[in-house]
Formats: sequence, C-alpha cells, structure tokens
Amino acid sequence: MSFDNAYENNDEVMSEINMTPLVDVMLVLLIIFIIAMPLLNDAIKIDLPKADNQASKISPETISLSVNQSGQVFWNKQLMTQDALQQRLKIAAQQQPQPEVHLRGDRHVEYEYVISVMTAVRHAGIQKLGFVTEPAGSNK
Repeated sequence: MSFDNAYENNDEVMSEINMTPLVDVMLVLLIIFIIAMPLLNDAIKIDLPKADNQASKISPETISLSVNQSGQVFWNKQLMTQDALQQRLKIAAQQQPQPEVHLRGDRHVEYEYVISVMTAVRHAGIQKLGFVTEPAGSNK
C-alpha cells in the first residue's frame, strides 16, 4: 500500500481533541506559580503587635446655602445677611477638613444673587462648592 493510498481511503474526520498541548501549558503555568509563590511573601518575618484602633475617617461638614426668589440667603435654613454670611464662610474655611457647600438657588431668582453667594464662598477660601438641583420631571 502506498503512502498516497493510505490518505485517500481515510475520509473520516478526526473528532478527538489533542490534549498534549493543553497539558504542556498547564504544567508550565504550575511551575511558574510554584516558583513565584515564595517571592510573594515578605522577605523578613516579624511578629507585629496587635492593636484595636480603627482608621478614623473624618467626614467634612456639609453647609447648605439657599437663595430664595427674592434673593435672601439661608445658611442651613437660617436667614443670613451678606456680612454674617461672609463671616461664617471665613470661619468655615479655616476648619480641617473644609466643609462642602451645597448651593440651592430658586429657579426664578436673579442670576446676580447666586453669583454673589458663589463669590463669597470663593473669597472665603472654601474649595468645594456644588449646585443642588431637582431631577427633571419632579413636581416640587
């Protein structure tokens, strides 16, 4: 029987998966992990003392500044004059961590009033100023 004849008579498709390359790859990965595992540990073994302290995260105060339709400014629902607002903002700017200021402006308030509050916040040195809005479609 010739070599060409052997392939001509074999019309069946080979349906078995050759597992040899897969086993080779798995063995190489296993060897890599065996070598790498000791390197992941610390080089110097020490017995660290135990402590019950927990990391304390101090969350900054949140100041809510509201400007109503007539231009009056409220500090957490307390009516403020422009001078009193500037004084309280300067005091708040010296706190560590600095408070976050959430500015709420009535939709019908004149732009000038909101800008004056924003300017007072920036002049006081407060870094975090955000605007609060109502989600679209809410009926308030």
